[in-house]
Amino acid sequence: MSDPLPLWVHSRQQTRQLDAALISSGIAGIELMQRAAQAAWQALLARWPDAGCVTVLCGAGNNAGDGYLVARLALAAGWRVQVWTLSAPERLDGDAAAAWRQAQQAGVPIAGWAADTVFDGVLVDALLGTGLSGPVRAHFAEAIAAVNRSACPVLAIDVPSGLDADRGVPLGAAVQADVTVTFIALKLGLLTAQGPDLCGELVYAALADPLPPDVPASLELLGLSRWKECLPSRPRSAHKGRFGHLLLVGGGPGMGGAIMLAAEAALCSGAGKVTVATSAEHVAPLLSRCPEAMVRAVTDGRELAPLLAAADALVLGPGLGRSAWAEQLLSLCLDAALPRVLDADALNLMAQRSRPMGLGENTVVTPHPAEAARLLQCSTAQVQGDRLDAVLGLVELLGCHVVLKGAGSLVASPASALLLPAVCGAGNPGMAVGGMGDVLSGLLGALLVQRVPAAQAARYAVLVHAIAGDQLAGDVGEVGIRAGEMIPAIRRVLNQRGVA
Repeated sequence: MSDPLPLWVHSRQQTRQLDAALISSGIAGIELMQRAAQAAWQALLARWPDAGCVTVLCGAGNNAGDGYLVARLALAAGWRVQVWTLSAPERLDGDAAAAWRQAQQAGVPIAGWAADTVFDGVLVDALLGTGLSGPVRAHFAEAIAAVNRSACPVLAIDVPSGLDADRGVPLGAAVQADVTVTFIALKLGLLTAQGPDLCGELVYAALADPLPPDVPASLELLGLSRWKECLPSRPRSAHKGRFGHLLLVGGGPGMGGAIMLAAEAALCSGAGKVTVATSAEHVAPLLSRCPEAMVRAVTDGRELAPLLAAADALVLGPGLGRSAWAEQLLSLCLDAALPRVLDADALNLMAQRSRPMGLGENTVVTPHPAEAARLLQCSTAQVQGDRLDAVLGLVELLGCHVVLKGAGSLVASPASALLLPAVCGAGNPGMAVGGMGDVLSGLLGALLVQRVPAAQAARYAVLVHAIAGDQLAGDVGEVGIRAGEMIPAIRRVLNQRGVA
């Protein structure tokens, strides 16, 4: 059984501090190690109860100590066990050395790993832990490659070996685990970038309850228990004016689908009134698709100005394009003092402008990694190599709330919002299709126009969008999800706010 995921996410340094604080509170280090091994063993038993054989690969630190104790538990349960070491156990110290001695005294077979070693049963990865920050050494990289070539199921201890616990990227080589059992703190690297792919199923074991309160976290893990009340219930006396008038601007020539998706998402997310400003060719198709929307053909800024004056919030960017028309509409929208969402080509056009931009605390931008890279004037690989650094850099550059989309979407706000950055652990690969960002923009605009503050709206929209995607995947599977199918799923989640 996994403990409930915590509300907060800690860095590798903060995790070390938590570990030290637990030991200072009176829990011996070897006791924490035994609890970790027990949690890992229980996770292994739950998933592979009939395997009957465990192969453990041990490195040089406390991660190895956990592995030795898992091997001891497996042997005591009557399973066939083999430990392969990549570092001489005689060189271990402290609690890891004590764990090795316990395994040795219990009769666990322990031998040095070689390139021709044959693996059997369930592989337990106890090679490298959260402390790894530099490239994986060649000897360990060879063992990691052998693990990944094997046909054996893999359980990783704390983090898959070779995965950067803070950034979610492989440090040259990384184990591809089926299950990862992580201890004490939840690490960002398990939740974003390549971390979710490498860790497989994530199991959390707190090892102590409560955790020391005096070690600050780096991020919040988004959850409905914290954010479900930010969109208030509707009074029976409500009227459409109470829920705001949202203006969506986009859909340049030949690009009407994005603004249609955003408008429909806004309508199904509670906006009282929705107006779409778009190119003339999209007016009839949009009215046919969404007769509830008010659709206006806009040929220049003079026609947009009165629509901006009547709006309570704004979404700019879906299908906007990068023409002179789009540039003119962008300039007007940036001058409007409205809560706003900027997405897609609005961001691409802004990336061509001089810096800094100072968008303000009523603005939310929602770039995907390539758009973030254009704004930061770096490569997409650099953004993905340190997603937290990228989202914080965008907040500093733009002076607004930022959603960095992707696996483990990140949300960050200016310091005055008094909120930690947040990561979303929900969502699935089926959502990796065109139009998903347009749906998110419409949802987010609907929350802003219902007077949800921008910092809260950004976090809640990301969370609702991801949960809706998971519910939809549960109904139809991950392959072939269409962005438009997300819209009724989002409406369902918004109306199930009482579900934690």
